[in-house]
Amino acid sequence: MRTALFALLSLLVAAMPARAQIVVGSKLFTESVILGEMAQEAITARTDEAVSHKRELGGTRIMWNALIAGEIDVYPDYTGTIRYEILPDEGLETDAALPAALATRGLEMSAPLGFSNTYAVAVTRETATRLGLRTTSDLRAHPNLRFGVSNEFLDRADGWQALAAAYDLPQTDVRGMIHDLSYRALASGQVDAVDAYTTDAQIAQYDLVLLEDDRNHFPVYDAVYLYRSDLPEPAKAALGELAGTLDEAGMQDLNDRAQSGAAEGDLAAEIVSLALGVDVEASGRTDSRAGRVWQRTKEHLALVGIALGAAIVIALPLGIAAARLPRFGNAILGAVGVLQTIPSLALFVILIPLLGIGAVPTIAALFLYSLLPVVRNTHAGLTGIAPALLDSADALGLSRTARLRRIELPLAAPTIMAGVKTAAVIAVGLATLGAIIGAGGYGQPILTGIRLASTPLILEGAIPAAVLALVMQAAFDLAERWITPRGLRLRQAAP
Repeated sequence: MRTALFALLSLLVAAMPARAQIVVGSKLFTESVILGEMAQEAITARTDEAVSHKRELGGTRIMWNALIAGEIDVYPDYTGTIRYEILPDEGLETDAALPAALATRGLEMSAPLGFSNTYAVAVTRETATRLGLRTTSDLRAHPNLRFGVSNEFLDRADGWQALAAAYDLPQTDVRGMIHDLSYRALASGQVDAVDAYTTDAQIAQYDLVLLEDDRNHFPVYDAVYLYRSDLPEPAKAALGELAGTLDEAGMQDLNDRAQSGAAEGDLAAEIVSLALGVDVEASGRTDSRAGRVWQRTKEHLALVGIALGAAIVIALPLGIAAARLPRFGNAILGAVGVLQTIPSLALFVILIPLLGIGAVPTIAALFLYSLLPVVRNTHAGLTGIAPALLDSADALGLSRTARLRRIELPLAAPTIMAGVKTAAVIAVGLATLGAIIGAGGYGQPILTGIRLASTPLILEGAIPAAVLALVMQAAFDLAERWITPRGLRLRQAAP
């Protein structure tokens, strides 16, 4: 059994993709993905390095921590975000102070790409006309307006709290949400105002009005690439060639085309071809839906299989110890119970400073969440055995180890397997969140589908995840029949 488990884990580890020589990252919104694709294409065109792109990796802090840790080598960001969100304690008064501050951390910054993507408050044209809204200051007269802002904007140093203080805004109904979803909430009337990036395609798509920042609260947000100082010089030069290639109108057009269905990689290749003066073809894309689903299935199986296999190896002995040592058992059950109460997304992010991004922290989180069902059911199965059966085993002179192996575990097997099935189903579902930190799996098309408002893409991840959960449950049902002694199976089947 141990040999088979070790072989399975080795196979699953081998299925995890190897790290490329240069890794580009991007945040969870369309523009960042396009800029990330541009960096990948430019570096690929000018170097012989293997380059990969980890798309949609959540927010600024995740990206920054991954860059510092060396999990990624380059990602697109904005000068205002670096000054006010990433390095607020530095007191940097202008963008000119950024290179020196970054150098102390082993980082560098490219020249601006040519456009500034600042923040603005957006409302529908109907709301602007009805309430006479033209500037951000006008919002003070309407305290009942409902705001929907990106989760990051809610708490960042230049975000909602700072904006409300700068304009003395009275609104209290402020909800955090995924940036692309906030526009749909605005269009459907669920919120009255949102934070907008001024190059967002949705501004034109929904005919929104951007309120004038009449107190000049927001700084300049010039788009740049942040990268590690040890990035190869040809790669740095390639990023430098992208400087000045896009203006605000051009970036908004790319965002609009991506939202309308154009592939970000194709859009990036188009811009890079013009900037570098060479023919560039989009790389790293799987055009076949079946191919994409198969690739995500392998990634998802690896995440779930490694985590669940490790959890079974650890949780079974813990459950046995909890059953045999009641005082120690209460502590074990309490500890694994506390782990289960930690919000899943919070646990993924907490693990990033310790384990980086990608598969490793995702597997660690899934492992921790898989412990409780197996430990609890192992404990319940062993403590639920009738005392008379155990007395009979003692009368036969069986040692405690023999009694456990021949009597207790077979009798408790159905209950233990129920815990394993529960852990497996939970792991399949939670593994989709791993895409936020670059683990891939079925969560990747779900994230992309949410960002692009594409139901087919969402279903491309959601349906296989549901099918995998059912398949795993059926597989463990068969395993339970194989593990449970024939006599017990016949007794359970009897009416």
